[in-house]
Amino acid sequence: MNPGAARVFLVDDDERVRCALARLLRASGYLVESFDSPEAFLDRADLASVPACLVLDLQMPGMSGLEVQRNLNQLLPIIFLTGHGGVGSSVEAMKGGALDFLPKPVCQSLLFAAVDRALECACIEWAKRCEKAELQERVNLLTHREREVMALLLTGRLNKQVASELGAAEKTIKIHRARVMKKMKVRSIAELVRLAEKVGVDAADDI
Repeated sequence: MNPGAARVFLVDDDERVRCALARLLRASGYLVESFDSPEAFLDRADLASVPACLVLDLQMPGMSGLEVQRNLNQLLPIIFLTGHGGVGSSVEAMKGGALDFLPKPVCQSLLFAAVDRALECACIEWAKRCEKAELQERVNLLTHREREVMALLLTGRLNKQVASELGAAEKTIKIHRARVMKKMKVRSIAELVRLAEKVGVDAADDI
């Protein structure tokens, strides 16, 4: 996989290991940002601008790798590195959503394979989040009345039924419906339903 603009965050308190891994990854074309502590990573890393994964040491002074994992709450795919991780730590990491758990010293081919998988997952989730954000922007353009009309349209009601429920003229509902379709950039109710599902808008919701 070509890493492209995706980023690899690397967190390890061992400077020798951290620098060696950063050089190795950069030499293979990955964009790498390294941090010497979990606190520095959580304080300075930009987690919102590009898809990214995290290569994270399990045992560090202060906050542990597992604590970082719980703090991120599956925001990023995580690859754990450890020189002395037990079975319990590995199981907890995997239950928390870790993508991989690699022993130190790290095998280069295993690291690259794990990072590629992590970045692929990150890019897929990033695309989903971007699509949802763009769809939410469309919803935000709707007026309160248009949202009411949309909510009823999502239930399968006809214009006449929507007009009856909202106490409006059918002609007025037709105008609102046309504006909803235009702002949501759809041509059919079926397409509107699909987009509403993606953005998490339910027909029963008070939009």
